[in-house]
Amino acid sequence: MRRADRLFQLVQLIRARRLSTADYLAQRLEVSVRTVYRAIADLQAQGVPIDGEAGVGYRMRAGFDLPPLMFSQAEAQALVAAVRMARPRLDAALAAEADAALGKILAVLPPAARTAAVGLPVFGVAARADDPAHRWLEPLRDAAASRHKLQLRYLDLKDQESERTVRPLGCVHWGAVWTLATWCEQRQAFRNFRIDRIVALQRLDERFRDEPGRTLADLMRQYDLRADG
Repeated sequence: MRRADRLFQLVQLIRARRLSTADYLAQRLEVSVRTVYRAIADLQAQGVPIDGEAGVGYRMRAGFDLPPLMFSQAEAQALVAAVRMARPRLDAALAAEADAALGKILAVLPPAARTAAVGLPVFGVAARADDPAHRWLEPLRDAAASRHKLQLRYLDLKDQESERTVRPLGCVHWGAVWTLATWCEQRQAFRNFRIDRIVALQRLDERFRDEPGRTLADLMRQYDLRADG
């Protein structure tokens, strides 16, 4: 990769996240951490408003922008593939938004790139129309976004029903099923609930705030530890 291309990609990576560590950037660029440090120093010297420091992370200062970008043919194909694979697994509202966004991107592509993207022979198999997960996915992701607690009636794999008050942290697709990642108030621990086994749910008026040890980031770190172990 040419140095200019690497610097441009580095800017894009930092813009896309709230905070990016040098290790993360080095992995994405397939370079050493030392190379990342030098590249960021060069960008800062050229006036690119990158805040942060080694050992902490980097972020782009508010207000920085670049001219609109044009997707390459391969990038457009990747977007088409992503939408086609995700759409059958999303709720109707989010699937419609994905289609609309993809349509806007395809509309501004050069004809050859648009034809190659639309003609990509990659497709996602449609889910069953009566899949229970599609019934609950939209209200669950809305509650996670608005930080509202939920009251769940849940049927476990032994067909035993229970009620839980949970903090919805995010919806996770495992390739076969959707689960709701939560902090369970009764168990005072992280719990994952299969969305297709939720019997009923009620969004409560009470909201929650991030607390150390109870956030989605904490849960993801636990996943990483289990994978490494």
